[in-house]
Amino acid sequence: MSASLTCTSLAFSWPDGTPVFDGLDIAFGPGRTGLVGANGSGKSTLLKLIAGQLIPAEGTVRVAGEVGHLPQNVTLDTALRVDEALGVAARRAALHAIEAGDVSEEHFETVGDDWDVEERALATLGELGLGHIGLDRRIGEVSGGESVLLRLAALLLRRPDVLLLDEPTNNLDLYARRRLYSAVASWPGVMVVVSHDRELLDLVDQIADLRAGEVTWYGGNFSAYEEALAVEQEAAERMVRVAESDLRRQKRELVDAQIKLAHRRRYAQKMYDNKREPRAVMKLKSRSAQVSAGKHRVMHEEKLAEAKDRLDEAVEAVRDDDEIRVDLPYTAVPQGRTVLTLMDLQLAHGARVKGGLDLRGPERVALIGRNGTGKTTLLRTIAGELPPVSGEATVHVPLRFLPQRLDVLDGELSVAENVARFAPGATNNRVRARLARFLFRGARADQRASTLSGGERFRAALAALMLAEPAPQLLMLDEPTNNLDIASVRQLTSALESYEGALVVASHDLPFLESIGITRWLMLDGELREVTPEALEFPA
Repeated sequence: MSASLTCTSLAFSWPDGTPVFDGLDIAFGPGRTGLVGANGSGKSTLLKLIAGQLIPAEGTVRVAGEVGHLPQNVTLDTALRVDEALGVAARRAALHAIEAGDVSEEHFETVGDDWDVEERALATLGELGLGHIGLDRRIGEVSGGESVLLRLAALLLRRPDVLLLDEPTNNLDLYARRRLYSAVASWPGVMVVVSHDRELLDLVDQIADLRAGEVTWYGGNFSAYEEALAVEQEAAERMVRVAESDLRRQKRELVDAQIKLAHRRRYAQKMYDNKREPRAVMKLKSRSAQVSAGKHRVMHEEKLAEAKDRLDEAVEAVRDDDEIRVDLPYTAVPQGRTVLTLMDLQLAHGARVKGGLDLRGPERVALIGRNGTGKTTLLRTIAGELPPVSGEATVHVPLRFLPQRLDVLDGELSVAENVARFAPGATNNRVRARLARFLFRGARADQRASTLSGGERFRAALAALMLAEPAPQLLMLDEPTNNLDIASVRQLTSALESYEGALVVASHDLPFLESIGITRWLMLDGELREVTPEALEFPA
């Protein structure tokens, strides 16, 4: 029996009553499916329901085969050894005991038929570019990106029938991404991938578009989906224009009908006043005219209502991807003003900045490099969260730092309350007016931060920092496209385009970096050095 999974009449709401699904039906068969949709549409929630981490209020999840789940935020115990994280420690220890001459029956029971467990584990690590780590290292000694790959390696070793990947390229450098792409391309079973990574989504066989609690299927990869969606949207916009034209026509016809009926009533009254016909005949004609007029009016009103319904349906089919606007005062930095100075900086984990390095004016700097080279450490040192081993990092303007973990938000507070923490002098009306520019309007501004999706949480954290007082003239972002859907990445791009301060972005997402107008590229690989985008080479 081939692997498959089916969700029937699935319903789920958050503890505060916010509905996510109500009667969702969806099925996945063999092959790779890209699950896409706006942030907050329930993609990660659906994967957790399938994996059994959440319980639906109604409906069923049926899976033929074993499920493996790579969550959005991978957390591994730093004290674990690599072989423990991979789930092979017990079999490996039993195998070593047998090889050392201990022939206890329990060791043979532990090993079972898996005599090549160590070779398979090392081979899997090698396929994902982790061969240098070995099986005896501690998780605390590897980078965040390497721990994502270790969790994936553990799943590949288990060989589940159904593999669920939630934003698997988060925190992965370009080398690691290519290893992941290879693993995805060769996967033989059922795979469901949630991702904003276009290159990854171009490896899938079909796209499931989750929108307003319903799924629309598209054959082919993400590029084919975008082409199909563009055609659909063009047709939908055309239907809106047709429906608007029809509505205008129906309104004109209703007015014309009302004018004609008014003329008839005046003529009938005139005939009655002049007593041109017998009274009984005139009353009969009057009643007949009233009935006819009523039918005529009702017919035109019904046509007008139908035209309004058609317009509403046509408008609903057009997707409204709003853009964040960050036209904030006091963020602009004059050309030539020094905003940041690094001098002979030695970082906590070994990386360094030799000599001096200045950031001037509204420069846009990309900070790139392999996982584990110290990019996050450098940003945290500049932000004052970590002390340097030696040297200085001096910030000359108001600075705000948005870390990968988005821990600037208090999960128990609403979005509006979180922003108010950073701008205590702002009135509630001012906070809400500003939040509307970040697409948190009305009740959305009152949502608790803990109930937000990954992309919504990022947008709220960005709003809190950008609306802070004083306004940031240096903004530092650490892997900002993690957890963002394609539409949210476009929103972030538009937000940064309108930001007039200096910008430092650590990211592995080259298309995103190119889209935000980077003016300077800095590579960290033991030492910080300036490179040109043309010189960037990332061999497989």
